[in-house]
Amino acid sequence: MNKMDNHPLRRSRAFLTVFLKEVRENLRDRRTLTSAFLMGPLLTPLLFVMIITVTINRELDKAEQPLKVPVIGAQYAPNLLGALEAGGVVPQPALADPERAVRDQQADLVLRIAPDYPKAWRKGEPVQVELIYDSSQRDSSTPVERVTRLVEGYSRQQGAMRLIARGLSPALGTPVVVAKRDQATAQSRAVLMFNMLPYLFVLTIFIGGMYLAIDLTAGERERQSLEPLFANPVPRWKIFLGKLAAICAFSTASLVICLVAFSVVGGFIPTEKLGMEVHLGASFALYVLLLQLPLIVLLGALQSMVAAFAKSYREAQTYLSVLMMVPILPSIALMVMPLKPQNWMYAVPLLGQHLGILDLVRGEGVAAVPLALCLAGTSLAALLVTLVTMQLYRSERLAISG
Repeated sequence: MNKMDNHPLRRSRAFLTVFLKEVRENLRDRRTLTSAFLMGPLLTPLLFVMIITVTINRELDKAEQPLKVPVIGAQYAPNLLGALEAGGVVPQPALADPERAVRDQQADLVLRIAPDYPKAWRKGEPVQVELIYDSSQRDSSTPVERVTRLVEGYSRQQGAMRLIARGLSPALGTPVVVAKRDQATAQSRAVLMFNMLPYLFVLTIFIGGMYLAIDLTAGERERQSLEPLFANPVPRWKIFLGKLAAICAFSTASLVICLVAFSVVGGFIPTEKLGMEVHLGASFALYVLLLQLPLIVLLGALQSMVAAFAKSYREAQTYLSVLMMVPILPSIALMVMPLKPQNWMYAVPLLGQHLGILDLVRGEGVAAVPLALCLAGTSLAALLVTLVTMQLYRSERLAISG
């Protein structure tokens, strides 16, 4: 009588038997449990929230705290220096080589006032001040914007006073005024900060099922346990579907843990300080789970297919590590080439999920047509990859190691 790890396979319940066997065995595997239920789903939200929170608080502190700026030629524009000091700038002694000091990150920026500033000012001519900075240094952007805003404000104020002194209305200096009407809501602005959230969810799914997919194909092939399994009088497609169901179960559990973690730690992100609002609660989690269900099957089948070509566990790890780069492509594409979402885009696997999750973050929800296209397109891709992997399971070479 054929046996499979002391669990007899029967045609009527082969799928369920394989599924329960793989789940039970891998629940005892520390490496699989760590990757599926700890590393991705728990650490990812914590790290994401920590980075966002530190970044927000740091930028806000830099915008509010006194800003030390070395000033060259401070004696030529005492009134300008007074306006800067009123705005929180603390003038520092001049530097001998400001360009080198900025390049060496000894100063975020340096303000230089030319010696002819007083003469041009008395004649009522335009005067120029220089801001020396290095735009490649991330820390320089906030100080530069802050000083620029103060100088421009001082310039507008002095220009208005010059017009008044000549008996003219200050409005003559601004014949055209732009009235900005920002239609963004507090929730829609959160997309700017949470643009990588869809990728994090996909990565959680991928990692959650990766080690299980490797173990159930290349791992068993290396241990030479696939051959006795295939010797049972059971269609191989049932064996594969049982294994695929186990992979999807671990990936789904990993995603659920990640969503719960985000709903908990998301409330600690100080988005209100930036005029943003984000809701990562139960409704958001349910919609994300719905969008990702066909993708879970697609990634599980794809991982199984790639791992089936590997002859060892380590070789399969290498292949799937390369495959892990695929889910980030939609995120990179949308950052490099911002596109206006169109319905057909939702039918593209990964891209559709990315756009749908951003719609949820924006607070708009996913419309019926995009939602249907997203589910249908990814489901079709999952079906095709599953059928191809089924064909691989029919090959006798799959059971042979070495």
